[in-house]
Amino acid sequence: MATEGQFEYESVLCVKPEVNVYRIPPRASNRAIRAADWKLDAPDWTGRMRVTARGKVAYVKLEDKISGELFAQAPVEEYPGIAVETVSDSSRYFVLRIQDDNGRSAFIGIGFGDRGDAFDFNVALQDHFKWVKQENELSKQAQAPDTTPKLDLGFKEGQTITLNIGQSKKKERSRPQSSGGIGLLPPPPGGKLAPPPSSRSTNHNTQPPAGGSDTGRLLEIVSAVSLTVGHEMCPYCDASGVWQNQSSYKWAM
Repeated sequence: MATEGQFEYESVLCVKPEVNVYRIPPRASNRAIRAADWKLDAPDWTGRMRVTARGKVAYVKLEDKISGELFAQAPVEEYPGIAVETVSDSSRYFVLRIQDDNGRSAFIGIGFGDRGDAFDFNVALQDHFKWVKQENELSKQAQAPDTTPKLDLGFKEGQTITLNIGQSKKKERSRPQSSGGIGLLPPPPGGKLAPPPSSRSTNHNTQPPAGGSDTGRLLEIVSAVSLTVGHEMCPYCDASGVWQNQSSYKWAM
């Protein structure tokens, strides 16, 4: 039976032309791993390193420089993790857990002569497992049921909609403002204007109408005189002061 990921496409993440392999002493549980404890001037093997990925698992492969024959490989399912560990005293050296086809494992030390190669190896593993984390989150979201209420925009039975196309709102007409400070009142309904109020004078003495006859003016003057000085002063009045002989009097200018 084929194992999971056997028929998946294998991609290359990183290739470094030279890497050194070291045998490392047994690990002490209470001490950090130090590359200074290895024989750094006498590596046990030197070859090419190729980092590949098949599915979500990365593989660190140590191969011969010339023939490309596989010397050892380390499957990496998480990083940082037990499959690839850093050392405490250098950024160029790592501890690698290699496995054979029978599942047996061993720990070896690897190192790069250039810090840039070590940096590229570290970043290649980090980028791959960032992608694995994103894929896992998307897979969980796809499997989780959507509990948010959905908005129903469909028409109900018998429901209609009305569209008003080409109709514009009527603009309100503003009342014209007068040029002065006081506004004019609108005309009353029916278009008829009310007559102005009559002005009544409180003075009892009225002015004589213009354009009257001489006799009319004479009567008004005599009446005013009779009211002021009495009827004894007027020879043309009776005992009550009323003018009697109007036709025989001639006005002398």
